[in-house]
Amino acid sequence: MYRTLIFSLLLITWIILSGFLDAFHVGLGVLSCFFVTWLSSDLLFSNRSLRFDNRLKQACRLPLYLLWLLWQIVLANIHVLRISFSPRMREQIQPQIVRFRSGLKSDFEKYVLAQSITLTPGTVTLQIEGDVFLVHAISDVAAKGLMGSMADRVRHVFSTD
Repeated sequence: MYRTLIFSLLLITWIILSGFLDAFHVGLGVLSCFFVTWLSSDLLFSNRSLRFDNRLKQACRLPLYLLWLLWQIVLANIHVLRISFSPRMREQIQPQIVRFRSGLKSDFEKYVLAQSITLTPGTVTLQIEGDVFLVHAISDVAAKGLMGSMADRVRHVFSTD
C-alpha cells in the first residue's frame, strides 16, 4: 500500500511537470517512478506508524522551511558575491572544516539537512557519522551560519508534536 502511494504521487508529479500525455512520455514516467519508488521507499517516511494528522503537520511545515531555505540561499549568494568582488578577497576567504552535532535522529532528516547545507553557497557537507556533520565552509560567516538554526528548523519540520 505504501509503495503504491509513493509511486502514484511520483507519477502524478511526473505527468504534471512533463506536460506530455503521449504513450512514450507516460511510459517513461512509469518506468522512472517505479525505479525511484523501488530505490527510495525505505528512505522516505521510514516511520510509518505516524498518524495522518502528524504527516499533515509535517507537510504544512515543509513549504515554510523551503521558503526560509530559499532566503538563506539568497543571503549566502550575496555573501559569496561580496567575497568574490572584494579587493581584499584573499583576506575574507577563510576555508575551514566545521564539525557539529545536529541532534537529528532519522536518516531522512539528516539527508534534508545535508542537502540544505550543500545547496547554500559557501558550504558543502563532507561527511555524516551518526548525528555529527562535517562541513566545509568558505569563511567565518558561512561557518557561523551552520550552527543550530538550520538543524533546528529541519527538526521542527519532522517533529511529531
